[in-house]
Amino acid sequence: MKKILMLALVGLSIASCTPTEQGAGIGAASGAIIGGAVTGNVRGAAVGAAIGGVSGALIGSVQEQPGQCYYRDRYGRRYIDDCPRGGYRGGYGGGYGGGYGGY
Repeated sequence: MKKILMLALVGLSIASCTPTEQGAGIGAASGAIIGGAVTGNVRGAAVGAAIGGVSGALIGSVQEQPGQCYYRDRYGRRYIDDCPRGGYRGGYGGGYGGGYGGY
């Protein structure tokens, strides 16, 4: 019963966060569990939490930009711009080498 109550409280506390914060929280918790299980010590759990938190925050920040796609210009530099409306339009879409929507 106590475990269910704790999980409910954690779920409710994360519900009011932004997608970046939610991703960081879920990633840190998952990373801590996996790191602790693999290494069997607190240091592994801490490293897993750090890696999971950063990864989750990156994934969450992408979700905060609906309708935005990542592209590369002819020099290989990444930039963010609006996604094309109506799907793929053909051509190079954002520079030499084409656009890479949503990666």
